[in-house]
Amino acid sequence: MNSRQKIRSVHALAPFALAVALALPGTSVAAGKAPKDQPATPAFFSGRPDTAAFRATEDAELRAAQSALDRMLAVKGKRTILNTLIPYNEVQLHTDNAAYGSSLLEAVHPDSAFRALAEQHTQRATKFSDDLSLNRAVYDALSQVDVSKADASTRYFHEKTLRDFRLAGVDRDEATRAAVSKLLEELTKTSQDFDRNIRQDSRTIQVDGPSALAGLPDDFIKAHPPGPDGKITLSIEYPDLVPVTRYAKNDDVRRRLMRESQNRAYPANMAVLDSLIAKRYRLAQMLGHPTWADYITQDKMIESAANAEDFIQRLRETTFKRAQDEYAVYLKRKQEDDPAATQVNRWEMSYYGRLIRMRDYDFDPQQARAYFPFERVKQGVLDATATMFGLTYKRVPDAAVWDPNVEVYEVYEGPKMLGRFFLDLHPRPGKYNHAAKFTIHQGVRGIQIPEHALVCNFPGGKPGDPGLMEHSDVETFFHEFGHLVHAILGGQGAWEPVAGTSTQRDFVEAPSQMLEEWCWNPKVLQTFARHYQTGEPIPTELVTKMRKADAFGRSIQISAQAFYSAVSLNIYNRPPTQVNTDAVVTTLEPRFSPVPTMPDTHMQTAFGHLDGYSAVYYTYMWSLVIAKDMFSRFDRNNLLDPTVARRYRDTVLAPGGSRPAKALVHEFLERDYDFKAFDEWLAGKG
Repeated sequence: MNSRQKIRSVHALAPFALAVALALPGTSVAAGKAPKDQPATPAFFSGRPDTAAFRATEDAELRAAQSALDRMLAVKGKRTILNTLIPYNEVQLHTDNAAYGSSLLEAVHPDSAFRALAEQHTQRATKFSDDLSLNRAVYDALSQVDVSKADASTRYFHEKTLRDFRLAGVDRDEATRAAVSKLLEELTKTSQDFDRNIRQDSRTIQVDGPSALAGLPDDFIKAHPPGPDGKITLSIEYPDLVPVTRYAKNDDVRRRLMRESQNRAYPANMAVLDSLIAKRYRLAQMLGHPTWADYITQDKMIESAANAEDFIQRLRETTFKRAQDEYAVYLKRKQEDDPAATQVNRWEMSYYGRLIRMRDYDFDPQQARAYFPFERVKQGVLDATATMFGLTYKRVPDAAVWDPNVEVYEVYEGPKMLGRFFLDLHPRPGKYNHAAKFTIHQGVRGIQIPEHALVCNFPGGKPGDPGLMEHSDVETFFHEFGHLVHAILGGQGAWEPVAGTSTQRDFVEAPSQMLEEWCWNPKVLQTFARHYQTGEPIPTELVTKMRKADAFGRSIQISAQAFYSAVSLNIYNRPPTQVNTDAVVTTLEPRFSPVPTMPDTHMQTAFGHLDGYSAVYYTYMWSLVIAKDMFSRFDRNNLLDPTVARRYRDTVLAPGGSRPAKALVHEFLERDYDFKAFDEWLAGKG
C-alpha cells in the first residue's frame, strides 16, 4: 500500500520546481551538510521529547504557505509562471510538508499524547489545503497563466492543477463551496477516527501452554514463553497471525486468532464507516455526481465507476471457476483428516494450503523461513535496488528518530544526494499495523530532497531474535521498497504536486508490485538469502519448488482480491440508504470466492483501504495487470543487470506524476499494455 497521507482535499496537487530559493524552517540535517548542488532539507523530526519543536515546525510551514499565497494573490498585471505558478507551488510545498509530517507521526509515534497532537496538526494542514482547493481567486489566477510555450511537464502540471480545482468544486457557487469546505473538515476527522480505531485495537488471545503451539516453528515457540499463569499470549499482528494460521495444528487456536483479527475495530468502526460512506456520498452529490464511486474514478486510469465494475467482473470471470477447482483440492485434503468435512473454513485455508504444497510440490515454507533472517533480507533489498538503479544507500548514525528501532538512510547517485528515508519495520503498541510508504517531504529540484518513511510490521527487532521471515514478508518488503524507490527517483522534478508517486492512483501500485518479482528469482535470492545458522545460500532447487507451489491457490488469492475490490466499489456506488456493510460483505463474498464467509466477523471494520482508497481498491489488481506486462521486458535470467532497469527507471519511475501513467507505460513497453502477461501468470505460466 502507498500511503499518500492525509491531505483530505479531493485532489492531489503537486508543487513546481521553484526558480527561487525557499527558506524552509527547521534545523539542519543530522547527517551534515548536503553537497553544494543539493538543498539542505531540514529534519522534519527533532527527536526532542517535548512537543514545542514539533508545534513550531508545523506552525512555520503553514505560515510560509500563507505568505506565499498572499504574495501570489497580490500580483498586479499579467499572470506568469514566475509570479503565479511558482508561488502556488511554494504554497503546496509548505502545506504538504505540514500535513505529511503530522500524518506520519500520528501513525507511528510511541506516545499517545503526541499522536493526538499530530492528529490536530493534520486537521489544520488538511483544512488549509481543502480551503485552497476551493479558493476561486487562486483558480482564476492560475487560469490566466499562459503555459503554451512552457515545457511538457509544466503544461501537464498546469492542466492537472486546473482540472483538480474543478473536481474539488471551485467553480460552484459560494454557498456550495462553503458547504463542501465544512463537509471536508468533518471527513478528515471521521477518517482519522476510522484509522485510529484500527491502529489502537491490537487484540490478543491466550492459549494453554506450549502444547497449544504444536506445529509452529521452534523459534516462534521460543519467542512466546508462558506467563506466570502458564498462559501464552498471541497477537493479531502479522508476526503472530501469519505463522499461527499457517502452522498451528490446533484448529481452535487458528480460529480464535483469526476471529479477533477479522473483528479488529469492531464494533467501533461500524458507525464510523457508515459515516464515511454517507459523507462521501453527500460530497459527491454536492459536486454534481451520482455517487462517490462516480466522482472518485474520474481522474483515474479507469475513468469511471462503470469501467471499474466491468474490470472487477472480468477478474471474477477469469478466476472463479479456477478458484472452485482449487478449493476442491483443499476440501479433499481436509477430508483426509476429517472424512465428514463438507467445507474448508477461512482459518483453515493457510494451514491446508501448506499441507497441500508439502505433499504435491515438496515445499514447506518452514524450510524457506530459515534463509530469511530479517537483517539479511533488509540488506538484500538495499543491495538489489542499489545495483539495479545505480544508487548508494548510506546509513545516518545517531539520527533523530521517533523510536530507537527506526533507521535513517540517505540515497546517493555518485556524489549527489537524491533523498532520505526512514525504516520503521517492527510492531509496537499504537503503531500503524499494516505496511505502507509514508511521505514526509516531496522532492522539488533545487528546493528540498524527497524524504519518505517505510512503515511495516516484520518479525525481529529484539535481542537474540533472528526475525525469521515468511517469504510473504520478504515479498512485502520488496513491494513497499518499490514505493520508496519510486518516490525518491520521481522526486527530482520541478513541480511538487506531480513529484514521486503522485501519479494516477490506479497506477501507483504497479512499480511496487513489479519489484516483488525480484524476490522469486534464485539468483537474486542467493545474494542475500542465507541460512541463519549455517550461512549457506538458499538452494536453487528450493526456490524452484517455492515458485511452483506458489502457483497453486493463485486463483483463490486473486478471487479474494476481486471480492475486496467489489466491496470497496459497492459500498460507494449507491446511496448510503442502500448500504448495509455487513450485508454487502456476506452477499458479495460467495459470488467471488468459494471460501465460506467466517461467521460473526466484520472484516470491513479493519479494512483500512475503505478509507484511504475508498471506492478504488480495484487499483491493486489493475496495477498488477500493468506490472506483469512491464516485467515481461526484463531478462529473468539476469534481473540484477541494470540495463533494462535503468531504462525503466528513466521512463517510468523518474517522471513521477509529470505525465499520464498510460503514456509512461507506453514509452517503456513501446506499445499499450495488455492482459496477456497477467493471464499467463494467473494460469501458472508466469
